[in-house]
Amino acid sequence: MPHAVDTHAVLDAVAAARGGVRNVFDDIDPSRLAHICVDMQNGFMEEGSPVEVPMAREIVDNINRISAAVRTSGGLNVFLRFTTPDAASWSVFVRRLGAGAADHRAAFTPGAHYQDFWPTLDVQPGDAVVDKHRFSGFTPGTSDLDAVLKARGIDTVLITGTLTNCCCESTARDAMQFNYRVLFAGDANAALTDAEHAATLHSMAFVFADLYDTDELVGLLG
Repeated sequence: MPHAVDTHAVLDAVAAARGGVRNVFDDIDPSRLAHICVDMQNGFMEEGSPVEVPMAREIVDNINRISAAVRTSGGLNVFLRFTTPDAASWSVFVRRLGAGAADHRAAFTPGAHYQDFWPTLDVQPGDAVVDKHRFSGFTPGTSDLDAVLKARGIDTVLITGTLTNCCCESTARDAMQFNYRVLFAGDANAALTDAEHAATLHSMAFVFADLYDTDELVGLLG
């Protein structure tokens, strides 16, 4: 089961603090929406992997449902894939990894098993795959994500994946500041704990994104 965090309770709390407003965007065009699935790779999901997030295995079905709905509605699925950055260009990250830096860097090099997508993640030939070298897919110079979206006339992004409070949150925050409308799937993101997941959902709903669960998103896209 996905995280035991009630997205509607989060929305209730946020709405009470901002005059009753829950979700903001009521004019979503599914053909101008991109579903951005973040880092659903073996290195974040496999038992014993370098950055294992057990809950990520529990959200695959929801992500696949969202991906199918996006394809049917004429939108774009974009699967982000964390790829080892140049050590000199992000020396701060290498230092923060400490003793695990070498293993982490080896795990996410192109062609490594841990860099591959999780086997049951539904990635189709018509979907886009974008490698990134930072937590956010929008960090200038480290990913082609913004260019891919602009080429398709995308104005709305829907975030799923792992970790909720790291790469997913970073991508969502930057998307909003790049002037994309942002939707965040509460039950299709995964963190290490419910508390971390819930904190990000509150931040998303309060400032950065409209918050939905999978059933609601499938209905919205339909």
